[in-house]
Amino acid sequence: MKKIIPIAFLLLGGLVQSTALLAAEDYLAELANPGQLAWQKTQSWWPSKLAAMEQQLGQPNLAWQMTQPGWPAKLAQLQAAAAQKAAAAAATPVVKATAATASRGVFASTSFWYTPIPTNVTLDPNSANYAAEFQRQVAAYYQDVGINTTSYASPVYTATSSTPTTRVQVWDCQNKGYLDPNLQAQWTAVPIPSYATPSAGTDGEMTVYQPSTDTMWEFWQTRKVNGQWQACWGGQMTHVSQSSGIWQNGYGTTATGLPFMGGQVTAEELKSGVINHAIGIALVDQAAYSVLSWPAQRSDGWNPTSAPNRIPEGTRFRLDPSINVDALNMTPVGKMIAKAAQKYGFVDWDTAGAISIRFENSLSYTQLGQPNPYTALFNGVPNYAVLNGFPWSHLQFLPRNYGK
Repeated sequence: MKKIIPIAFLLLGGLVQSTALLAAEDYLAELANPGQLAWQKTQSWWPSKLAAMEQQLGQPNLAWQMTQPGWPAKLAQLQAAAAQKAAAAAATPVVKATAATASRGVFASTSFWYTPIPTNVTLDPNSANYAAEFQRQVAAYYQDVGINTTSYASPVYTATSSTPTTRVQVWDCQNKGYLDPNLQAQWTAVPIPSYATPSAGTDGEMTVYQPSTDTMWEFWQTRKVNGQWQACWGGQMTHVSQSSGIWQNGYGTTATGLPFMGGQVTAEELKSGVINHAIGIALVDQAAYSVLSWPAQRSDGWNPTSAPNRIPEGTRFRLDPSINVDALNMTPVGKMIAKAAQKYGFVDWDTAGAISIRFENSLSYTQLGQPNPYTALFNGVPNYAVLNGFPWSHLQFLPRNYGK
């Protein structure tokens, strides 16, 4: 499977603030509770949790500080400063996070990711045949559309302005005998949080996002060798908030050059009840790589037998907006996906071993000592069954290069 998340964010007062880290007040409350703290120190995730505390509180060597005689006074000082900061923030007018803003992305508001599809849009003349091809693939590959939350889904780690930077070495995972010097230059100083871990599975994907510098990095085939981060491909995107949400010059991890942060679904969006962007979807059988549709910048499609009606990578398609999703026998998460598919549609952004959608990798949360959010959000339903009941027979495909 090739390169199958996200980041959680709230648009508050024009600033994108990650919800992956707990608030400083929450961490300080835990530090002030000896019983809870003693238990946490016995857990396997404690080092990651400690690193998150140090990052959020701006206190390196926190474990050592807690052993010093002056720690109670230091803790009281930190609590007072946090309370003062919270009071100041409460007195400052902000744009309240609502379902409409909670799932608003990090790219420019004009990005195709956030542009609704008009109800009366003209469909591709071959729409019916593409829809039939999609259904053929569902039937041929596992009879469902899966949701990736662990393997083949990218975790997204938010770096603060003080996160130390490190060099990520490009490695030749495909034995091409060539390393891209421009890519290496993009990875000279990457602020990777200490608790970051790439996704499970052979793709080893990882995304780092730093709001303070408006910069994002993607990595594929990510690994650590003797303490040195390495990755085979990916890129650095600057001025993210002004970006169209498309990688340029051949960089980025997905086959089409469309970033994870555009098309992944986050746990925060599911909690808000609304997904306000197009959703990336990976197919199995694609049109040949020479046939693609904007916004795809490239394709890894392969069609050696010239099978008819193969869908070009980059194609945008939607669920028929006339369908009453609320009347369908679907899970709550499935209905959220269906409603987003009606309003914003799907984008064919990658090739995989099964038709699948990426959700933000649960590592984004569990590496911080938080529970896997999808356990509760899916209410015990296995990933492969979350989209059961989705009316895949009612897909509508938009013309090639729609929105360009």
